Amino acid sequence: MMFQATVLTLYPEMFPGPLGISLAGRALAEGKWSLDAVQIRDYATDKHRSVDDTPAGGGAGMVMRADVLAAAIDGTAKPGVPLLAMTPRGRPLRQERVRTLAEGPGVAILCGRFEGIDQRLFEGREIEEVSIGDYVLSGGETAAIVLLDACIRLLPGVMGAASSGDEESFEAGLLEYPHYTRPQMWEGRTIPEVLRSGDHAAIKAWRVSRAEIDTRLRRPDLWERHIGARVQSPSGARQKKDE
Repeated sequence: MMFQATVLTLYPEMFPGPLGISLAGRALAEGKWSLDAVQIRDYATDKHRSVDDTPAGGGAGMVMRADVLAAAIDGTAKPGVPLLAMTPRGRPLRQERVRTLAEGPGVAILCGRFEGIDQRLFEGREIEEVSIGDYVLSGGETAAIVLLDACIRLLPGVMGAASSGDEESFEAGLLEYPHYTRPQMWEGRTIPEVLRSGDHAAIKAWRVSRAEIDTRLRRPDLWERHIGARVQSPSGARQKKDE
């Protein structure tokens, strides 16, 4: 089953963009996923192809119209494909959600612009609001590219080895351990001795330890969530009791 991506945007020329090169681009050329960039203005009904209007109650900027966006959504909807809207008001995007999306038939993404989207659209259509971070972009297109890249790399056959992403940051709830490669000595800094030892058990233990240490120091929010999940699991509950 091919992963089908539909992007509703005022700037379809932004796609595939970075998704047309490297792993995602090769997968697109090989038919592992498809992309349809839809021009929202095609669903406007006036001669000016208007998609926005002044905000109710006054204020700066413009607001995207619910009627035009609904027409675009209804005209491109596919059964079973979730509809997401990229907005700073949405829930933070996490790796577990990315995995779920990548396992499905695809995704439709609505890209906002201007001051935002008429709230009535979210009340009238089933839309999942998603944020990629606590900052503001010029529009949802860049965020959509981030989301799609995260999904596409998880599709079967896209990464070179099926296990190559298993230990990456966020996959197990932790940041990934540090990486090293040749030369062994660079500017007076050497590769940690354990990684040169050939002792696979010691290397694995070192990587787990560094992942835990770096997560605790750099992302205490992830660390607290990881500890909570470990305590709630059956093995974690036994460990806590034994302690």
